[in-house]
Amino acid sequence: MMADNRQTVFVEAPARLHFGLLDLRGALGRVFGGIGAAAPSPTLLVSAHHAPTVEVEGDDASRAEEFARRFLTFHGLENEQSAGARLHVHRALPPHVGLGSGTQLALAVGRALAELAGISATAPQIAQAVGRARRSAIGTWTFDGGGLVLEGGRRLPGDCVAPLLARLPFPPSWRCVVAVPDATPGINGGAEDAAFARLPLPPEGDAEQISHLVLMALLPAIADGDLATFGATLTAIQAINGRWFAPVQGGVFASGPSEELVQRMAEWGAAGVGQSSWGPTVYGIVDGADAGERLADRVRSLLATSGLTGTVYEGPFRSDGARVWRESPDPR
Repeated sequence: MMADNRQTVFVEAPARLHFGLLDLRGALGRVFGGIGAAAPSPTLLVSAHHAPTVEVEGDDASRAEEFARRFLTFHGLENEQSAGARLHVHRALPPHVGLGSGTQLALAVGRALAELAGISATAPQIAQAVGRARRSAIGTWTFDGGGLVLEGGRRLPGDCVAPLLARLPFPPSWRCVVAVPDATPGINGGAEDAAFARLPLPPEGDAEQISHLVLMALLPAIADGDLATFGATLTAIQAINGRWFAPVQGGVFASGPSEELVQRMAEWGAAGVGQSSWGPTVYGIVDGADAGERLADRVRSLLATSGLTGTVYEGPFRSDGARVWRESPDPR
């Protein structure tokens, strides 16, 4: 337990971008795998302090309470009076748009409760406790730290969180423009399970091609600071993934404005472009702060002139994951 039960624990977690899957076939005993990164913005913010019972308020409170009760039940604390907490979701991520809102909320709630209860737990352990990372572990590993993350897929059968294989820092000059148009939400929940069940198996050589691209082009390019190669490789991976999911999402990208946004960002100089998860969030990567601001402004103008609304974020990739800190009440 913390020395001062009056202290409040704060957890701020970044949105995640899912850049692509490695393998849908699972022929080698592992399925999915993937690459991704923590987005420049937005972030969610959760706080927690000791209370007689579990109470949750703020944005997405019902979902946060579900994750809190899962965490306490997993650790056998659901009936412990000392394990009560008052949680406040000060800022949630937009749900079902491809930014990993559910996983980041679950992990933030779990981390806050672990801090209050004096439980030492890694991000994968928290993910298991709250029932996340059953398919992709990208959100778990971006919560854990920054940079480009590569995870190795889930064992078949098995429920362990997919292992982290590599984490490489992004060059500080690279900028990511993230566009979240107000469009049809991405596939989620039970519909996502059904969508995966309907997907035909990809061609046998696709997983090998993606793995080759990741190992011999994407990772060396980020290590060398070679944005042209990194961007072209990422765009190629997105095209392969898009063909996999086209039967259920209607095309290489989600229906609506996502496809046009991706095409325009590429035309306007983005070295790498793509869609995060099921969308509608899309992104473009450029070099330099000025280039990032120009691309973000052009995307905002496109949304406005097309009669669309949405939010555009721009900045360097995050070099860290979730932040955790404590504050004591004002003695006054």
